Amino acid sequence: MESTKKTFTERLLTAGVKQWVKFALVVLMLLLFLAWSGAWWLLLFIPLALEVYITRYVSWSAWKESKNPILKNIAEFVDAIVFALVAVYLINIFFFQNYVIPSPSLEKTLKVGDYLFVSKLSYGPRCPMTPLSFPLAQHTMPGTEDTKSYVEWIKWDYKRLCGLGSVQRNDIVVFNFPAGDTVAVKVQNPDYYTLVNEVGRERVWGDHAVFGDIIARPVDRRENYVKRCVALPGDTFSIIDGVVHVNGVKQDTFPGLQHNYLVEVKSSRDIDFDKLDVRKQDRRLINRENQGEAWLAMFGYLDTMSGKVTSLVYDIPLTEGALKKLQNNKSVLSIRKESDLIAGGKLFPWGMNHKWTKMNYGPIVIPQKGATVRLTTANLPLYEQIIRNYELNDLKVTDGQIIINGEVVDSYTFKMDYYWMMGDNRDNSADSRYWGFVPEDHIVGKPIFIWLSLDEDKSFPASIRWNRIFTMVHPD
Repeated sequence: MESTKKTFTERLLTAGVKQWVKFALVVLMLLLFLAWSGAWWLLLFIPLALEVYITRYVSWSAWKESKNPILKNIAEFVDAIVFALVAVYLINIFFFQNYVIPSPSLEKTLKVGDYLFVSKLSYGPRCPMTPLSFPLAQHTMPGTEDTKSYVEWIKWDYKRLCGLGSVQRNDIVVFNFPAGDTVAVKVQNPDYYTLVNEVGRERVWGDHAVFGDIIARPVDRRENYVKRCVALPGDTFSIIDGVVHVNGVKQDTFPGLQHNYLVEVKSSRDIDFDKLDVRKQDRRLINRENQGEAWLAMFGYLDTMSGKVTSLVYDIPLTEGALKKLQNNKSVLSIRKESDLIAGGKLFPWGMNHKWTKMNYGPIVIPQKGATVRLTTANLPLYEQIIRNYELNDLKVTDGQIIINGEVVDSYTFKMDYYWMMGDNRDNSADSRYWGFVPEDHIVGKPIFIWLSLDEDKSFPASIRWNRIFTMVHPD
């Protein structure tokens, strides 16, 4: 009772050395964080730290003295949970996060089932744009399809803190999916823009039973993707006969780089898929059951007179090393590169009259912050998504005139840097060739190492890839 009567000065003078040391350490860490983040409003927490460690007008741990064991246990549990959630939340935002490879777009550089340690410090952590959210949930509440895990009535502008470096050419990068700004809740794969191109905007918006609600997601609440950055802001990018060129220079390939091949054999026993390191899901046998008959006839594998297939044809991804093994296999009847036969898919920019293919693409200049580009109705599809969705301008085209924010324009100056991302599994990768540029505010971080790797083709514990655990993620 007597302690409650102490004046402020008395409390300062009677505080022990241990109390002052704790207070000083907390203030020092807070000041260092403030200098890094620039969020000087957090200085308001210093009086709170003074109260917690020095003055102690409020008994912050009174529950520890409770004689009710149930109340005490509940309070201890809640205290531990709150502390853990706050710590994980801050670590996840500013320092690192976990990411698991869900698709084979980067095989064999990174494999499906690789769990990555992703550093936020490599490129500088991005401050949260939607700071109020359910802990550790990306965009929907756990177990739900369309219930938002965040609130949008508090939004912060994009800001990135100082990091250890910047995105470099050929870096493996985790980023928010650019085409995920708009989502058809019931059909999220393929993405909204692909759906619109395939079936039309009216049907996507009108057929609620099939596509569900059409919603918009903030930048930091879009799906996380991981790809290789092949071109930087200001670079001129092109693909010539399947080989990436940047600024007119042919780029080196990587050991994990893959392309699809049509492999003809007499028997499935002629191919040892395990030695070729081809996943079960990628061992695609072309036959009538999977509507491959047209392919077989088109490329000469089907006897059109009898309608019979005299051999087996697999469509499989292969590295250069795996290809050489098959070429030396005398049981293999023929090997043909899939991309030589099939152009493949609708490519970015949508609505622009071009004859690009996934193996012969561009040239295209990657937008750079501060650079000005001349705008015409012909090249507008290249930049429409940037102007309208990424840099949040009102864009209209009326009577052949381009109108931005109510003014007729013939040029545009970019507000952000942009990047071009591709998968190493080149014929099985949904990447910038299909959905375009990646804005700088979408960059999440850089994978540093693999802390766990599970092979989905095997059952536990045989599924553990021990040779990949705690291996560094190398860009080459």
